[in-house]
Amino acid sequence: MGDRGTDNHSEVTDFILVGFRVRSELHILLFLIFLLVYAMILLGNVGMMTIIMTDPRLNTPMYFFLGNLSFIDLFYSSVIAPKAMINFWSESKSISFAGCVTQFCLFALFMVAEGFLLAAMAYDRFIAICNPLLYSVQMSARLCTQLVAGSYLCGCISSVLQTSTTFTLPFCGSRAIDHFFCDIRPLQRLSCSDLFIYRLISFSLSSIITLPTIIVIIVSYMYIVSTVLKIRSSEGRKKAFSTCSSHLGVVSVLYGAVFFTYLTPDRFPELSKVTSLCYTLVTPMLNPLIYSLRNKDVKEALKKLLEMKNAIP
Repeated sequence: MGDRGTDNHSEVTDFILVGFRVRSELHILLFLIFLLVYAMILLGNVGMMTIIMTDPRLNTPMYFFLGNLSFIDLFYSSVIAPKAMINFWSESKSISFAGCVTQFCLFALFMVAEGFLLAAMAYDRFIAICNPLLYSVQMSARLCTQLVAGSYLCGCISSVLQTSTTFTLPFCGSRAIDHFFCDIRPLQRLSCSDLFIYRLISFSLSSIITLPTIIVIIVSYMYIVSTVLKIRSSEGRKKAFSTCSSHLGVVSVLYGAVFFTYLTPDRFPELSKVTSLCYTLVTPMLNPLIYSLRNKDVKEALKKLLEMKNAIP
């Protein structure tokens, strides 16, 4: 069986990304939608990083994390969107074996890194609201750097483990991946081996990655809500909740879509494709809008940046 698996694996030189099963006339519409969303992702996230790096007032832990969130959103959407748009015009819709491995590896890296970064951002809000007098001491530049570096390190470790276990599977028969990018479940369907042990390992790995971040986020917000409710003035409560509502909204959309896609029975491939759009394209597009529209500092920094550009002859 081992020899057969190796032979079948070595024969695979490329895959076919099936994409959305719609009429060919709709491919132009889907291409335009993807193009518009991706353009907004580029504009929003590059703009957010530019604002944070150029305005000294935003040199705080919260914006340091937010800048890295924009960086992650920009790159993992760029791993998915360009290839998906090309395939709307391509007859073959093929992706090389190496290209599929690279896409899978980078996507896993940035997705896991984002989960840990969101947990770090929740901890940052917990310290800011529950221990404001100690905020500058506890959230030092060194700790912030360590939290971000740890997020990327966890992403790298998870990516290597998931990629190695997925692409050592023996792929038999069809090369058609029923998705618009190389994702774990569609790739599993192409394997001719018994997936019970592999799925158990994959589920265990996902749980080890996901549970700590969820626990940190939930516990942080339990303390935040408890602290905010003790604030006597309604204006104070409103301001405190406003600083957290954006982050909580992003977390809810991202984790809700991920849970539905990866932790529910794999029975509805087409619905999974639509759901996966939430964390591959919609969330990266909305993050800059959510954080900028609800953030006075970012809006003032953007206004200042635009005024400086207009002042240049």
